[in-house]
Amino acid sequence: MHDIWNPWHGCVKCSEGCQNCYMYFLDRAHGKDGGDIYQAKTGFNYPLQRRRGGGYKIKSGETIRVCMTSDFFLEEADKWREDAWDIIKTRSDVVFFLLTKRPELVRDRLPYDWGDGWENVFFNVTCENQSRADERIPLLLSLPFKHKGIMCAPFIGEINIEKYLSSGEIEQVVCGGENYDGARPCRFEWVESLRGQCERHNINFCFIETGTNFIKDGKRYFIPNKRVQSEMAFKSKTSFAGRPIEFKLKDGFGLDIPKELLYVPRFGQNCETCGSRPICNGCSDCGRCQRRN
Repeated sequence: MHDIWNPWHGCVKCSEGCQNCYMYFLDRAHGKDGGDIYQAKTGFNYPLQRRRGGGYKIKSGETIRVCMTSDFFLEEADKWREDAWDIIKTRSDVVFFLLTKRPELVRDRLPYDWGDGWENVFFNVTCENQSRADERIPLLLSLPFKHKGIMCAPFIGEINIEKYLSSGEIEQVVCGGENYDGARPCRFEWVESLRGQCERHNINFCFIETGTNFIKDGKRYFIPNKRVQSEMAFKSKTSFAGRPIEFKLKDGFGLDIPKELLYVPRFGQNCETCGSRPICNGCSDCGRCQRRN
């Protein structure tokens, strides 16, 4: 996928949300061990790769999700992280979405010149249930990042985070159900409650997918197809557009990039009913939609 950068792969399970980890499931399906942690051989410098014409493959203004098959702050990745930070700093014109279940490790792993944060880093913590929300969100709020968000996925328990949202520091909350082996239920009333909390504080909320095991109005739905999950989330009309998130991106000379020169996501026909669209980097124009239709 064009919006994902995995500088390393593999992880160590550390909380309830890791129980049915999709990365472990997919690795196992290919005869691999998700606990095998290694640096990417060809993709480590993906944000710096250029097209044949000379420009970067990743355009100014794009949002890149980092370490979707690991954790950026994993202790086992300490030996590679400094180089990854250098890449993030070099591409000050791109937004890097960081997600961790280990906020307690973050402060000691920030770059020496971090200061109060880099404008192009969007830092998020995973909060799969109330206990993890109460453990991780206070740490999130204590850390020096200019942009902060919360990911409730897999969403395996109702949470109330209103007291944290009132800080004014949280810009986005995303939630989605669990998939693959042993998927635990996601209840629609949990989603509605979380959406209401965000709406009261004018914070962006995105319900990306129901998960395989979804309960609504007391009825259980088995939805193995992820595209259908996303469409069901979209049709629920639960997502909410709060106050805009503005990243002050800069070019290689440290100058502000005019808004009209930044990347504008392109969406294909299959994107119209996708639950992830509010937070999506856009269609990669790979041609699959045309071949499928």
